[in-house]
Amino acid sequence: MCTHTPKCPTADSPDAEAAYVVAAHPEQGWSLLCNGLVLFEDTGELLPDGRVIAPHRPVAALA
Repeated sequence: MCTHTPKCPTADSPDAEAAYVVAAHPEQGWSLLCNGLVLFEDTGELLPDGRVIAPHRPVAALA
């Protein structure tokens, strides 16, 4: 799906979120990246094969 040079990271690579946004719907809380990954504003992800990655926001340090 990616036509960029150099190619964007694949959807299953550790840096998948670095791919270009091809469709953004902030009013609905999601963006489609050129590697097929759907990225949600809560940091959850939907991979092109249907697998789900749970939200992974950083945990705030306790004082």
